Amino acid sequence: MVNSTETSSNIDNNLEYNKRARPIIGILVLLIGLMALIISIGLSISFGAADIKLATVWNAVLNFNPDITSHQIIREIRLPRVLGAAMVGACFAVAGALMQGMTRNPLADSGLLGLNAGAAFMLALCFAFFPGLPYMYLIMYSFLGAGLGVVIVYGVGSMSRNGLTPMRLVLAGAAVSALLGALSEGIALYFRIGQDLAFWYAGGVSGTKWINLQIMSPWIIVAMIGAIILSKSITLLSLGEEVSIGLGQNVKTIKLFGMIIVLILAGAAVSVVGAVGFVGLIVPHLTRFIVGHDYRWIIPCSIVIGGLLVVLADLAARMINPPYETPIGALISLIGVPFFLYLARKGGKEI
Repeated sequence: MVNSTETSSNIDNNLEYNKRARPIIGILVLLIGLMALIISIGLSISFGAADIKLATVWNAVLNFNPDITSHQIIREIRLPRVLGAAMVGACFAVAGALMQGMTRNPLADSGLLGLNAGAAFMLALCFAFFPGLPYMYLIMYSFLGAGLGVVIVYGVGSMSRNGLTPMRLVLAGAAVSALLGALSEGIALYFRIGQDLAFWYAGGVSGTKWINLQIMSPWIIVAMIGAIILSKSITLLSLGEEVSIGLGQNVKTIKLFGMIIVLILAGAAVSVVGAVGFVGLIVPHLTRFIVGHDYRWIIPCSIVIGGLLVVLADLAARMINPPYETPIGALISLIGVPFFLYLARKGGKEI
């Protein structure tokens, strides 16, 4: 039982925490972010091996003519690619925000905690033993692989007497990710599927097709709606389990549904773009810094900012060394690794 003094203190803490939310700034971030995302999508479609005018892009979206080559390029190649990049960025960002809120670990990220490596490992098994497997099944196995990765990481991290700490969890995630990565490489060499797995290791959305988006969209939409519904509970949980219980929250149920949502988002994203890390680490921290600590604003803003980050990374990947492409994962790591080291130097504290 939680006594009245503890409950009163918890409520006071919650009220103080809510004061740190910035709803007006959150609305501005959503509006400006959506505008920037739309502009970035237009620019990303326009630039490529063959540059296309923005007017042509607009015309192809609204009045598609299959007889015009540029319209075919836009509708069949570039548009699904860019939309896939936006969806993947939103998935990784929201998954990272949920994990950081539920675990109260500012270093939590689907890439750092083994989810991405687990999903990639399961994809390696699929390519080796079930070649030609439909994309729907690849997504399902990605979910299972992500779940396998997080279970192993939490199991290894909990073996210490002192329990889990942010740094211990990250170290366990790094070790498990390295192990799963090595196993994936071994499978690739033995079964000679390195060419098929190279795309997922490097990270990129160049192979995204409409069928991929059609299959993954329902999963992502349901997971995003679930994340928004859970956002208030995640805010309370981020204050501490005692505070959350004192305010009437069912912590176990929240964590269960939250982890299911994380697995869906991470699994769907990895099945499209590969094991890209650090998006779920960078975006939630940036969003909290801007809009405060209320997850009712963090999650929607993370959707927009995460999508914007990956769309811009994909655009940069095509413009650095045309007509060749630089892996998205490498570009994001240029930002993510220094950011991670900065957080680690602060002992895992918020920015």
